[in-house]
Amino acid sequence: MAKKKQSELTIEEKLQNALVPKEEQPYKIPNNWCWTRLEYLLKEICNGTTIKQNKEGKTIRVTRIESLQNNTIDFNRIGNIVDESLIRDKDWYVEGDIVISHINSIEHVGKSAVITADMLPLVHGMNLLRLRLNNICNPQFFQLYTRTTDYKKSIVNRVNRAVNQVSINQKQLCSLEIPITNLNEQQRIVNIIEPLFTKLDKAKELIENTLAQFEQNKMAILHKAFTGELTAKWRKKNNIDLSSWENGILMDFCKINPKKIDTKELDDDMTVSFIPMPCVSDIWGKITKKELRKLGEVKKGYTNFCEGDVLFAKITPCMENGKSAIVDKLENDIGFGSTEFYVFRCNENKLNNKYLHYFVRQKTFRDEAKGEMTGAVGQQRVPKTFLENYKIKLPTIEEQQEIVNILDKLLVKYSKIKDLEKQLEQIELLKKAILAKAFRGELGTNNPDEESAEVLLKEILAEK
Repeated sequence: MAKKKQSELTIEEKLQNALVPKEEQPYKIPNNWCWTRLEYLLKEICNGTTIKQNKEGKTIRVTRIESLQNNTIDFNRIGNIVDESLIRDKDWYVEGDIVISHINSIEHVGKSAVITADMLPLVHGMNLLRLRLNNICNPQFFQLYTRTTDYKKSIVNRVNRAVNQVSINQKQLCSLEIPITNLNEQQRIVNIIEPLFTKLDKAKELIENTLAQFEQNKMAILHKAFTGELTAKWRKKNNIDLSSWENGILMDFCKINPKKIDTKELDDDMTVSFIPMPCVSDIWGKITKKELRKLGEVKKGYTNFCEGDVLFAKITPCMENGKSAIVDKLENDIGFGSTEFYVFRCNENKLNNKYLHYFVRQKTFRDEAKGEMTGAVGQQRVPKTFLENYKIKLPTIEEQQEIVNILDKLLVKYSKIKDLEKQLEQIELLKKAILAKAFRGELGTNNPDEESAEVLLKEILAEK
């Protein structure tokens, strides 16, 4: 039998098509809620304008992919269009529009913001999708859902993965499962969560300011360490001076991405350690967890390293955040991990691996590396040549050890700062828990006697 056209379907048939089948629903929701696809909540969805931007003269503000930060539009990262006559009517945002990133890194795709009245006038820029919702979905309610773990999982399951970037197209985005309730309950959820999150964000800002001060103090200590000031008394005591420091480039003192071990004679069923990027903490500068894999699964296509090597993330934003670590004990003394790591293997007679780890973790070094990054936006990487040819003035191996000893003692004084960093993590976990409850109808605000979301959905379908 030929499939019916949309115009030939009854309202009940349209409703059944709009509802997500029970077996495909991500989780249980109250009876007066319903699971539908994003396409049924939209008036329209469109890509942004590709009009050339200019920073000079009288300009019209335009969103760019970099503008989408922290669930809002960062106007310090905005673009500009000089010739207003080139802008089409559909390129202008209106209050309540949703902006979604649909191309970049896996972390960035799916991020969103609501356009508010104080942001206007504003033009919809490229690499961002603009969603205009219909009358059954509150923009703030929808934007809160895009901050949930469940939404992010749905995005990740749909993205197209290219060599240097990921993306999601309009069709894939429109197929997303969205839990919807009546407008009164949507507003109650918004009214509870937004003020609560504002308070949590203020607490987060206070903690981040304290951590920033800590980072400044730490930078000052590291600067003294790598200019010789920290060990001036030690050198005087040992009758040596700064002339003992050797000038060179980094590859004079260590191998960068050394040759992989020969696995030809090893059993593919041998268990080895595997370290993906998330298992290296940018806060602690340590490997927080190791996975166990079979050698045959990882010996090709992954980075190989040994105990004592220093791992350094090459890709944005992991590098800027300080993801690096010294490799400790490995299963069967063999380790593999993310291809986004550089591996430093020190010449033990020339370079102390702990000294190197402190050196590459310092913000000044990471800032220099950031300035040399190449590649597409969101997938930029530090070139290997930058590391190999990085000029360094290196103290004797004995003085390096003394510097490490001093740094270990000085920086342990800041161990309480780690408690603040844990609090930051707890704030984010709390937000996730609140959002999970909200979109499962578990905030205690849902009234089962109120109109069902299916009724609203049916009204919209009848209008189409």
